[in-house]
Amino acid sequence: MSMSSSPVIVALDFPDQDSALALVDQLQPSLCRLKVGKELFTRLGPAFVETLVGKGFDVFLDLKFHDIPNTVAAACEAAADLGVWMMNVHASGGRRMMEAAMERLATKSHRPLLIAVTILTSLGEEDIHEIGFQGTPADNVLRLAALAESAGLDGVVCSPLEAAAIRARTRSDFQLVTPGVRPATASLDDQKRVMTPADAMQAGSSYLVIGRPVTAAADPLQALRDINASL
Repeated sequence: MSMSSSPVIVALDFPDQDSALALVDQLQPSLCRLKVGKELFTRLGPAFVETLVGKGFDVFLDLKFHDIPNTVAAACEAAADLGVWMMNVHASGGRRMMEAAMERLATKSHRPLLIAVTILTSLGEEDIHEIGFQGTPADNVLRLAALAESAGLDGVVCSPLEAAAIRARTRSDFQLVTPGVRPATASLDDQKRVMTPADAMQAGSSYLVIGRPVTAAADPLQALRDINASL
């Protein structure tokens, strides 16, 4: 059972355990979930994820698996055994990869949510053309979101700017997890396609991934409370 009713997922983008836990110890499981990405997981491994779960937090393991179907399915099963609440794969890995992951997770008594990455929020139109995608970021997000839904996944990661279009084309319980969310007073940092938390929720987002506006705040708990209040 999820500990939090808040849609906010705080991104733990830290280089070491002490820094990450110093932030976590200022937060509350009832007010947010936590995202563990590639850097922290590579440095600290599964034990760190289990520490966060042990502290009562729902954990989104953001490793963006992308490999042959059996390898991804096995990796998703291993993540489920850590007690994570949600994990992701790249939709561009294809239907068979996504279906294999869902089939493996269906055997677990505790089945985490499985979502797919569409187009990274750091990529603009020039970027996606350079790597061989035709059309706009929005065109590709919609195409990959439809593929993920038809493969049986629980949702997708997408820019908040594409949330309304995806929401209009997918089932009502399809989860939209949106990075690139910044309060109006925050800097854009390296995100190109952004929206405020309240606007993102109104556009159809299910969960908001928020990093530096909370993690770099003078009072992270108050920053989190302010974001929740704005919703």
